[in-house]
Amino acid sequence: MTRACINKILLTSKKTEKAEENIGLMQKAKAKMDQKKNERVRDPLEPGIQESFIKYKVAVDRTVKSVKKDVLKGKEVVVNIKDKRINAVDKGKPYALKETVLPRAKLKRQPGVPTNSTDVRNTGVHKVLALDMTEAPRDADAIGQFGKAAMVPSDKEQEVRNRWNEGHFNVYLSDQIPVDRAIPDTRPHTCSESVVHDDLPTTSVIFCFVDEVWSTLLRSVHSVLNRSPPHLLKEIILVDDFSSKEYLKNPLDVYMSQFPKVRIVRLKERQGLIRARLAGAAIAKGDVLTFLDSHIECNVGWLEPLLERVYIDRRKVACPVIDVISDKDMSYALVDNFQRGVFKWPLVFWWRRLSEEVIKKNHMKASDPIRCPIMAGGLFSIDKKYFYELGSYDPGLDVWGGENMEISFKIWMCGGEIEIIPCSRVGHIFRGANPYKFPKDRQKTVERNLARVAEVWLDEYKDLFYGHGYYHLLDRSVIDIGNLTDQIELRKKLKCKSFKWYLDNVYPDMVAPLVKAEGLVFNRGVRKCLALQKGSLAFEICDLSKLNQHFNYTWMRHVRQKDVCLTAQDKGSSLAMQPCDNTKPQLRWLHKVSNSALVEHLVTELASQRLCLEAGALGDRMQLKRCEPTSPYQKWQFTHYRAE
Repeated sequence: MTRACINKILLTSKKTEKAEENIGLMQKAKAKMDQKKNERVRDPLEPGIQESFIKYKVAVDRTVKSVKKDVLKGKEVVVNIKDKRINAVDKGKPYALKETVLPRAKLKRQPGVPTNSTDVRNTGVHKVLALDMTEAPRDADAIGQFGKAAMVPSDKEQEVRNRWNEGHFNVYLSDQIPVDRAIPDTRPHTCSESVVHDDLPTTSVIFCFVDEVWSTLLRSVHSVLNRSPPHLLKEIILVDDFSSKEYLKNPLDVYMSQFPKVRIVRLKERQGLIRARLAGAAIAKGDVLTFLDSHIECNVGWLEPLLERVYIDRRKVACPVIDVISDKDMSYALVDNFQRGVFKWPLVFWWRRLSEEVIKKNHMKASDPIRCPIMAGGLFSIDKKYFYELGSYDPGLDVWGGENMEISFKIWMCGGEIEIIPCSRVGHIFRGANPYKFPKDRQKTVERNLARVAEVWLDEYKDLFYGHGYYHLLDRSVIDIGNLTDQIELRKKLKCKSFKWYLDNVYPDMVAPLVKAEGLVFNRGVRKCLALQKGSLAFEICDLSKLNQHFNYTWMRHVRQKDVCLTAQDKGSSLAMQPCDNTKPQLRWLHKVSNSALVEHLVTELASQRLCLEAGALGDRMQLKRCEPTSPYQKWQFTHYRAE
């Protein structure tokens, strides 16, 4: 026997001894976990515990068998008993089961029922479960795996362009990416060490969709199933808002039939996102409703931090941080932890980062919950009973748009809170265009919804909404925003606070002056100020102490004193003061219009030809004249300008 053969035998013997040692360690680890399982206190009130353990046991048994095969094949096996992790390393391809932690089964209160701080302190806690379980091992070389950017082959670029409008993102790449791909853990590093209570409420996850892309819908569902603690996930409800795509009919039923927790609800006609969500909520069995868009990917540990905030206070509405999935290359990228949802006029949602001053002043950490004035609306968890106590969504809102404003104002002004939870991360495909079809005009549908919100919730600040745009809404004969009686009565019943309270306490950095300008109205030509004398207009020597010289220029473009407004008469060039009425165009005046040669003029919107308010040279009269950009008799100045 040669020396080389002897060395080969010795090396094989060492590998066999090492393999047997690793298998022994594996069996000890499994036995230790089984022993803990038998010691657990099981409560029949929590059926998800048994289901969770069965899935866990199957996963461990499957992993042990796989490891034995790997050992026999000479692959390296790593067993870490301390961390309860079982990983097989084969060219960088990790097994699906990364971490197994059994949930505890202590129920010291009825989930969803209000608790006080003592109740919360007396229950057990555990570290957030960073579950990521798949049916089969992932292929580390798969396109888009680990949230990496995917590349389009040059011969497929035309197909990408042809299919773009199917979802207004790169549908071709989405279809190439595994529906259960791995994504990077974007949570702040302290989140993995945070603890939550053992008896968190269960949740129903509700997806509403219409003609959603097959691969993104499946990826959304798989991300919830793979990364949610089974005992907390009561069900997944898919609400099909009358889709026309054939693959979303029987093929979807067949595919989802393999998941007992997935239910599909099909609406008989197009209802829109708002009513589709209400349909899903109506049949939900979980204690908490979790609404998600149908083109998302939930990250590890996403669910428990949301449910924890609802557990602490059932009036808290918890939103995950929304990471960005690129619409072009499907890459997954984290976003800033200190972003919050706000609005700008006229009720347009946008993101604004907390200032460094606020962060330092409040000693905020990256993992701290953030008070959010306006939720984005697509992803949030809310106690089911509280959702209905608030009156759910306004059923008068059509299709899509404005529902996030309505429910955000309702939550804050009626005693609740909205928080963004940085330890909960969900990726979302942000698209450049809205692919939804509207039964009626899209813009008018959204504006109509926002007008309903403004009329019910903004109080005297609704003029800011109208004043920033949406002129045609002022004419009720053009768009009927519907009956608001029920919503107004609901606000009274809930004893909700004023919108001014909301601005002062929830969104104090919002600039919301009730008027655009105020004070004396000075004419540059006659060097005197406008005054109201016994119901008629006149000129007087300017005097701030005289109240009859004080006017407001409102967001409705009115020149107003108390309840009367400057009015251009229907015929001729005469003027008068009449009772203010937001619907009458002859009461509206343009003033301080940017990029205009008439920036200091008061321009009437009544005539087909624009006319300007002009003072007589002797200061004895006022009239409407053809606009002259340089005429000092047509230039007017208010004492204070609150907004441009």
